[in-house]
Amino acid sequence: KKNSSFVSVVGDNDVPIADLLIRPSEKLNDGKGYRHPNIPLPAKLYGKRANSAGVELGDRKELAGLLSGIVKASRSVDAVALIDGAKTSGKPQKVISPVNGSTVGTVVFATADEAAKAVGIARKGFASWSRLSVEMRAKALEKAADLLEGKRDQLLDLLSREAGKTIDDGIAEIREAVDFCRYYAAEARRQFGTDKVMPGPTGEDNKLRHRGRGAFVCISPWNFPLAIFLGQVTAALAAGNTVVAKPAEQTPLIAYEAIRTLHEAGVPKNAVLYLPGDGSVGAALTSHPEIAGVAFTGSTDTAWAINRTLAAKKGPIVPLIAETGGLNAMIVDATALSEQVADDVVMSAFRSAGQRCSALRILYLQEDIADNMLEMIEGAAMELTVGDPSLPSTDVGPIIDEAQREMLSNHIAAMRKSQKVRYAGDAPKDGLFFAPHIVELDRPEALEREVFGPVLHVVRWKAKDLDKVLDQIASTGYGLTFGLHTRIEATVTKVIDRLDIGNVYVNRNTIGAVVGTQPFGGSGLSGTGPKAGGPAYLSRFALEQVVSVNTAAAGGNASLIAMGE
Repeated sequence: KKNSSFVSVVGDNDVPIADLLIRPSEKLNDGKGYRHPNIPLPAKLYGKRANSAGVELGDRKELAGLLSGIVKASRSVDAVALIDGAKTSGKPQKVISPVNGSTVGTVVFATADEAAKAVGIARKGFASWSRLSVEMRAKALEKAADLLEGKRDQLLDLLSREAGKTIDDGIAEIREAVDFCRYYAAEARRQFGTDKVMPGPTGEDNKLRHRGRGAFVCISPWNFPLAIFLGQVTAALAAGNTVVAKPAEQTPLIAYEAIRTLHEAGVPKNAVLYLPGDGSVGAALTSHPEIAGVAFTGSTDTAWAINRTLAAKKGPIVPLIAETGGLNAMIVDATALSEQVADDVVMSAFRSAGQRCSALRILYLQEDIADNMLEMIEGAAMELTVGDPSLPSTDVGPIIDEAQREMLSNHIAAMRKSQKVRYAGDAPKDGLFFAPHIVELDRPEALEREVFGPVLHVVRWKAKDLDKVLDQIASTGYGLTFGLHTRIEATVTKVIDRLDIGNVYVNRNTIGAVVGTQPFGGSGLSGTGPKAGGPAYLSRFALEQVVSVNTAAAGGNASLIAMGE
């Protein structure tokens, strides 16, 4: 409008205010609105790397089209091991939905012998895949990203029926998988596309290059059966490795479709192999003497077992890239904004039925505001709808299997005897549902382990005891995610400096890390690093090679002597 202006803050405020004014000459091509040339549209937020496509669930027409597409795309999936043409033996078993007990499809689990065969094929495939140019490998991953977006409705259906994902969680997971494909393709080009020149004192020609390690084993969890699964696999492929991928036994069908998509995108069948199975298949893979490394996401106990296996086997000394669990905490002090805290706590603790590695497990509330804050949090939890994840009105879906639901029930029964269960929600009787619960603890040590599900534990603390709270959190040994709500900058600085935790979130929720923007991964009992979706991740999957051509003998010898070599 004449005599009015619209001002936005962009990036680091390096765009002059005058350049932020919207002018009639900048009308969109369709004539329906205005777009400022210095504010990128969502698809171009990351520059050359395309952003994953989202869905506007608040638009009735778009939501109706999405729901219709999911129904049309729904079908049964019959998964078998994909070992480059090798036939597998075994009896198909049903994959049962945690939502309503219906059959989603079937899977034939692989055997230990087939695991050994898969490693052998992957090792042979490494000779050709690793020698493809970085550009060709990157293009295949980008093609896979495009194909995943084209299969959105089919994948949403599978994520809902097999893994119990709500619609918004399913969309977010597909976007994360797409972002992993494109991010690792871009990082491979940036880091591995050309050799890095290492200048010497007299101008010697020394170059640092990266090579794949060999056949990598990737073992992924059921709580992110597409995103984490493809994140591991595509990182290994981008770095020049071949992959034998074993998904969680609860979610083999989504992984099957993911591997088929990679094959469709041009990744050779001997470069990425799919091996569904139980723990015995994982054990056979990790103990194979010729594997080049293991990428694992799951429990700390399993990570310890894999680490021992890798240390004991004869063969190359190989890396373990592990992301495990955590007793994730959030501290809220008296200066925090109560409405924001309530929203962030409920989302952090109960979204995805609490079945996220990053989910909030224990909330520390300053006692001065604890009663009012708990009342708000409990009120917000009451508004959550637990039920069929395929319905857009559902906030909390099912627990993955009966064993997990029984664990949660036993935990709440134990808490009722020794602690205070402040809130217990309602859940459908049919299906594997478990309602959100809030338990107030008399001391933080009463929570002895991670409880993987929609259970929030609350502890009160005195303002003078912040150091004690930080010591207690540090003493658990976990370091995955941590949240802090405060308006005091000195508190933010103190807490961040004190805690060695992989992902720290200030005045926001603790879930939903974004590939390339918020790299994710913990330390201590929560993982080995480097962070998935970050700039250091690919290098862990690669070997370094230095090539020196016609270098000066004296200079070279001096360098070797100085390095003790």
